[in-house]
Amino acid sequence: MREITLRPSPISATVDFSVDGIQHGFLRLPYSRDDSAWGSVMIPVTVVKNGEGPTALLTGGNHGDEYEGPIALFDLARKLKAEDVTGRVIIVPAMNYPAFLAGTRTSPIDKGNMNRSFPGAPDGTVTQKIADYFQRTLLPLADIVLDFHSGGKTLDFLPFCAAHILPNKAQEEKAFALVSAFGAPWSMKMLEIDAVGMYDTAAEEMGKVFVTTELGGGGTATARSARIAKMGVSNVLKAAGILNGPIDGAQTTWLDMPDGNCFSFAEDGGLIEPLVDLGDTAKSGQVVARIYPVGRAGAQPLEVHAKMDGILVARHFPGLVKSGDCVSVLATIVTG
Repeated sequence: MREITLRPSPISATVDFSVDGIQHGFLRLPYSRDDSAWGSVMIPVTVVKNGEGPTALLTGGNHGDEYEGPIALFDLARKLKAEDVTGRVIIVPAMNYPAFLAGTRTSPIDKGNMNRSFPGAPDGTVTQKIADYFQRTLLPLADIVLDFHSGGKTLDFLPFCAAHILPNKAQEEKAFALVSAFGAPWSMKMLEIDAVGMYDTAAEEMGKVFVTTELGGGGTATARSARIAKMGVSNVLKAAGILNGPIDGAQTTWLDMPDGNCFSFAEDGGLIEPLVDLGDTAKSGQVVARIYPVGRAGAQPLEVHAKMDGILVARHFPGLVKSGDCVSVLATIVTG
């Protein structure tokens, strides 16, 4: 069989990941375009290293319209001191930087969804090139990975930190320990409906301890959600032994997404009327939302029913919904 050799990444870092101290710089990706023939995408990065110890890779802006992560990580990048660190912290506040600048979920350059683009390609689109750099350069450096998410412009979530059920139970246990340490109001044993190409999957397949969040939504952050993100990243670094100091003792409630019945989807488009709010309980068969046809007054609305008993942890955010959109997500409270 012919061996396939990948080309080197076109991305170059203006920081040295092996050097002690604090470095603020960029991941520079050449990008020739109409307004800049020899232009580049300049992705901000901070590296803080002090001696030997674990490495934490902290990322936000995987989707460009989710803001708690970038807020927490730009703040951490300016405050973190090398003498407070044992090991290394790599901070990338906005992974999909073009999407972040545009305030969109996907890249305005190639419509690439960063969280469905792994393992990427060094000779692919801009989004694929960024994913490839994380896959081949940054993820191998990391012991733990914290990737911030929220609902963006189309979903709203109860604020939770999450990890996945994994075949490797030792890896899973370490991830859930960091979820607990994060200290969000809610903690989730998370089910993905489409895990192919995800950053999560890439990290977990390398054996990394991976945790993520959903901290709100609607295409903005709140004072509360930003505080949760800032506190959580500090707690994770302390739990990993990278920072000293006590973990904030915020109490969390554990949730589980047991199967695909958690999700309800719109079968037609229209005006959505939510009948259950975030944090409320719903019973199997209960109507959780109505979707009114908007082409004619007097038409009967489509009812969206819960498929299980649970608590509403996510809902569609804008007032209009399209066929196929996720309307609601339920989870069960873990007891005992």
